[in-house]
Amino acid sequence: METLKYFLPQVWFVILALFLFLYVMLDGFDLGVGILSLTSSDAERRGILMTSLSNIWDANETWLVLMAGGLFGAFPLAYGTILNALYIPILVMVFGFIFRAVAFEFRELSKRKLFWDFAFGAGSFTAALGQGFALGAVLKGIKVDEEGHFLGTTWDWLSLPSVLVALTLIQGYVLIGSTYLIWKTTGELQETHYKTAKIAAWTTMIGAIFITISTPIFYESARLRLFQPPLVFIFAIIPLLGVVLISQLLSSLNRKEERAPFVWTILLFVLSFIGLGLIVFPYIIPTRITIYEASADPSSLVIMIVFIGFLIPVMLFYNLYQYIVFRGKVTGGNYGE
Repeated sequence: METLKYFLPQVWFVILALFLFLYVMLDGFDLGVGILSLTSSDAERRGILMTSLSNIWDANETWLVLMAGGLFGAFPLAYGTILNALYIPILVMVFGFIFRAVAFEFRELSKRKLFWDFAFGAGSFTAALGQGFALGAVLKGIKVDEEGHFLGTTWDWLSLPSVLVALTLIQGYVLIGSTYLIWKTTGELQETHYKTAKIAAWTTMIGAIFITISTPIFYESARLRLFQPPLVFIFAIIPLLGVVLISQLLSSLNRKEERAPFVWTILLFVLSFIGLGLIVFPYIIPTRITIYEASADPSSLVIMIVFIGFLIPVMLFYNLYQYIVFRGKVTGGNYGE
């Protein structure tokens, strides 16, 4: 039983990290495309951007719902505390999702599409901003008592480092959205997003550099972990790998490759998640409550693993199937016509 109490929380930490990564990767380019739609010069271009998402965007958000449900079941203490601490960023994210979803559906039936185009882009930006502030607050750490109950204030999530994290995450979404549109579009629109991808690659790299430097400066707990072996060697390698991936991404953009930029961007997200996971683990409420202290009863964790074991392959197959079915280029802005 003691072994299960030690092993099962680790398994669920990995499962939740997988859910979060799949959400950020899949819905990330959705949000990035939405943000990029704000820069589109005419209704036809915005229609093409929305057409590229019309058959896949609903399923992409399913991973966020699954992660929230898994967090509630596996780490109920963390679920309550994190939602209490991040109430405003989560509300901002939810309102962004609502604006985005309503705009997506209403635009199809509207004769005057400009308002709904703007609502879709603004909703995407707002949702990404809320996620960025939430991530920044998690990196900062949440004030709790010895039992894991939230002790901070409503605005603890707002700080200069969290603003930096939020802006960098938005640039990351713009980057993956741009590389997705390179894959899905042709002609002048594709050329435009080669340019936006290059700009987003540089701004994301600059933001990542500032986060890497500022994290050990602003956060003592991170500083203590980052400069202790063997993590110090791992964290020395991660930025170097990041530079290699960025250089490969920029090279593929200069060569006007279509699929490689998207692949290199995904690898950048994978590397970022590995670094984030190493910083946070084994805490589920950074930097006070560990996964072992916040986990549910082992019997509940086992039952949930059995259920999730059936669900994950089904969802992965469905995601893969829809991308295969709706593969190919988007060549016209017929959305809503």
